[in-house]
Amino acid sequence: MSTRRDWLRAGLLAAGIALVACVAQAEPVRITILQVNDWDRYEESRGRGGFPRVAALLRAEGAERAEVLVVHAGDAISPSLLSGFDKGAHIIDLLNRLPIDVFTPGNHEFDFGKEIARQRFAQARFPILSANIAEPDGSAFAGLPASRIVEVAGFKLGFFGMTTPQTKEISSPGDLVFSPPIEVAPAMAKKLREQGADLVVAVTHTGFEEDLALYRQGAVDLILSGHDHDIRIMYNGRVAMVESGAQGEFVTAIDLALERIKEGERTRLVWTPSFRTLDTAAYSPDPETKAVTAALEQRLARELDVTIGKTATPLDSRRAVVRGEEAAIGNLIADAMRLAVDAELAITNGGGIRGDRQYPAGHALTRRDLLTELPFGNKTVKLALKGSEILEALENGFSQVEQGAGRFPQVSGMRVTVDLSRPAGRRVTEVLVGGAPLDPERTYTVATNDFLARGGDGYAVFARAKALIDPAAALLMASQVIDYVATRGEVAPTVEGRIVIRR
Repeated sequence: MSTRRDWLRAGLLAAGIALVACVAQAEPVRITILQVNDWDRYEESRGRGGFPRVAALLRAEGAERAEVLVVHAGDAISPSLLSGFDKGAHIIDLLNRLPIDVFTPGNHEFDFGKEIARQRFAQARFPILSANIAEPDGSAFAGLPASRIVEVAGFKLGFFGMTTPQTKEISSPGDLVFSPPIEVAPAMAKKLREQGADLVVAVTHTGFEEDLALYRQGAVDLILSGHDHDIRIMYNGRVAMVESGAQGEFVTAIDLALERIKEGERTRLVWTPSFRTLDTAAYSPDPETKAVTAALEQRLARELDVTIGKTATPLDSRRAVVRGEEAAIGNLIADAMRLAVDAELAITNGGGIRGDRQYPAGHALTRRDLLTELPFGNKTVKLALKGSEILEALENGFSQVEQGAGRFPQVSGMRVTVDLSRPAGRRVTEVLVGGAPLDPERTYTVATNDFLARGGDGYAVFARAKALIDPAAALLMASQVIDYVATRGEVAPTVEGRIVIRR
């Protein structure tokens, strides 16, 4: 086995306990796969997650079981708070300290552009697999292999990686090409089986609909997915599919029992999975890893733990809120953007608000709070758009509410009524600006972030608009919100009916 297996066994070796492999043919071989995904923060939250607790869990599992593999299904280098400063370098350093056997890029690996992604992948000391990302000429991006076979106790597990094609819309991968996973999976499974793989594992950073299509397709045996931030386990007796939430708060253990059954002159593989959802709150932080993250925390604290103002009203940036309804914190951010560039209106995507927390009334807001909420380093641009184009943008924003998509708009300077019982593209029933209906022919000035201005999150209409303040001249969105709060000293945003949703 590799040195990564040795790392996992370190707990037992330190105690002087020998690991003895079971070779009795009558007993199935047992292999455990530990899966994480969507994990970009080094610190814990509410006693869960964070690198020290996950490291402790991995050591404990390695000490208890002879054969353990660790898989990360993507989204790591962004959008954490510190990543806004070092573009994810600290996350790669932390991941290099863990025994990762397979990593698949997520969409957030491309938030800082494809060249930064290339740099981070080159710094990784763990295998990164990508079967569906390519340069325009068809060559593998960053030289990443599509697959690898890991031999464990006489069995060969074939892994390959895939990333959602939506990355083109929701991140910044430049001219990279993302092939459809449903088309790539059968070819990769066939190739790995021809290479002797007993079990084929797709490590995917794809949405649930894409996952479900792969699950029903049945080309692979096991799907280890990320992207939705769900805890999900599915098994139909033939294909298993797992996702492990987010931020390392929970780790899913897939315990595989494998054996070869001889039937005459034929031998067939029989495998059975069982599943454990491991709560990292049950593990004391690993001291060695804790020392590393403590140093990172000190580095941030000197700059970020500075009070800039107070909120007189409660704020809620939980994922389901900012991606599904008008949010007071969304109003605060959109107002700050609109006033900063002297625009009539503002639209920003709820998916760009990332704190996933609640602030009570009276909370003293710090730079850390606002940079945690807005970690992407986006800038506020100013566009000239006709009313008809604004309506097109809003229809896009409300087109995937049911999926909790990040394109959900948080707005300023307008009131929007939406009917979710209507089909996507025809959901916005009324838009008022200054109390008057939106004029399809009138040109309005609109503040948005540079990601949306490039057409991100499906806002293609923004990419066609005239830029009055382009990204080269724009200022950081987070800094503008910080200045907005600091100038006022106290803010009191509320949910005031800017977005009315009917179902």
